[in-house]
Amino acid sequence: RTLLDAAGRQMVSREKDRERAIQQLARAGFRKSSALNLYNGSRGLASVVLSIALSGGCLLRDTDSSTLIMAALGGVLAGFCLPGECLRLMARRRKRSIQRALPNMLDLLTICVESGLGLDQAILHVSRELGRAHQEMSEELQMINFETRAGKSRPEALRNLANRTGVPDVKELTAVLIQADRFGTSVAQTLRTYSSHLRVQARQRAEEKAAQLSVKLVFPIFFFILPSLFVITVGPVVVRIVRDLLPMMNSM
Repeated sequence: RTLLDAAGRQMVSREKDRERAIQQLARAGFRKSSALNLYNGSRGLASVVLSIALSGGCLLRDTDSSTLIMAALGGVLAGFCLPGECLRLMARRRKRSIQRALPNMLDLLTICVESGLGLDQAILHVSRELGRAHQEMSEELQMINFETRAGKSRPEALRNLANRTGVPDVKELTAVLIQADRFGTSVAQTLRTYSSHLRVQARQRAEEKAAQLSVKLVFPIFFFILPSLFVITVGPVVVRIVRDLLPMMNSM
């Protein structure tokens, strides 16, 4: 960890790339100040390790110099891109987890607000209740509470939630809550309306996936199921023809 941190400090990147990497790390669940240095250090270390490994493999096989150079460059490129791909996979998995937790969070938040709690207290209570079942969503809600305690306004904390998660439904929810807070409308009614809207969207997405299923099954059926059916149905006939009919024809 110390080696990666030291190596990451030596790597200089543009401010735009730096902000993009910080946002990607936050969406994957890494928010510490040393996360960027560790990420950059892992990219550099992976490049060196893969380049040495591929070059050593080429030297053991007595390949020519051009292949050795290409292997070394390929190792550098693969090592530089591999941590980014792993980070994107982790961010995608976290987004799916937050998406799955959103309906339960909305139901609990609606119940808390309708029972008389304020929005901030309801968010804090829901984050505690979701700690075991949906840890990622619980952490994001706790972050809202930390930011509001630190002095940020509620709309700013909600916008930061949308930017950290990158989930479209969470962005819509934060926009709805900001509008309700700005115009003074009922937060409970707003949450209940958006909850029903979210369920309709989930049902529409499920129907869309079900409609795409027949098209996606064409290639597995054509390449895997139909050949086995042909073997089962036509195979015995072919065996009987080869065993009985062809000797009969030859004897005639």
